[in-house]
Amino acid sequence: MTRRVYELAGQDDRRFSPFCWRTRMALAHKGLEAEFIPCTFTQKDKIAFSGHDLYPVLTDGDVTVTDSWTIACYLEDRYGAGKPLFGGDMARSTTYFINSWAEAQLHPAIARTIIYDVFKHIDPADIEYFRKNREARFNRTLEEMGAEQAQHGRTLQQVLAPVRNVLAGQRWICGEAAAYGDYIIFGALQWARCISPFPIVRAGDPVHEWRNRMIALYDNYADSVPHYDY
Repeated sequence: MTRRVYELAGQDDRRFSPFCWRTRMALAHKGLEAEFIPCTFTQKDKIAFSGHDLYPVLTDGDVTVTDSWTIACYLEDRYGAGKPLFGGDMARSTTYFINSWAEAQLHPAIARTIIYDVFKHIDPADIEYFRKNREARFNRTLEEMGAEQAQHGRTLQQVLAPVRNVLAGQRWICGEAAAYGDYIIFGALQWARCISPFPIVRAGDPVHEWRNRMIALYDNYADSVPHYDY
C-alpha cells in the first residue's frame, strides 16, 4: 500500500488525536485505504522526512501532505471524482470556519476536561515531555486539572451549545449527510472517547445522538480502536 498516515498513539494502541481522526474519517468518506503508522509524542524522527513535527502526516505515493486541513483539501482536490468532503468552494470556506472554531474553542475545553486521562494513557517515554509541555500551556498541574474535571466538563457543555443547537434541527452538521465539518467536530469527541471514561456527552443530548450516528458510519469504523463506551 502506498498511502500511509503517521498518527499519534498512546498505550494499548489508543489512537486519540482529534486531527488524525479527521483524516481517518476523510479517507473513509472518500473510500480510500491507508496504512496507519503509530507514533508517540516524542517519536518525531518518524516524520522528520516531512519537514513537519505534528501529526497527522499523509504520504500518498511520492506526495507528502501535512496538517489535517491541508490533507482534507488535498484529498478533495486529488480525488474529486469521489464523494465530496465539502460540496463546493462556499461550503469549503464555511467548513474552514468550523475548523477554526473547533481549534480555538472546542479543543481547549475538551483538553482541560480530559487532560489528566490523556496523561494516564500516553506512552511511558512521553511522560516527562507531556507534563512539562501541558503544564506550561495551561499554567496548572495535570493533577489540579484532573481534580477539576467535573467543572471543566460543565464549561465544555456551554462550548458545545452551537453544535447542540444545529443538531436539534438536523441529523448532520453539514446538512443532509455527514461531510468534513462533521468529521472536525467528531474528531474532537472521538479524541475524548478514545482516552477518557469521563462522559463528555450523555444520552438524550442531540450531540450524543449525532455522535452515535457518526460512530456507526463506515461499518462502525470509530469502534475499530480501543475506546470507552458512554
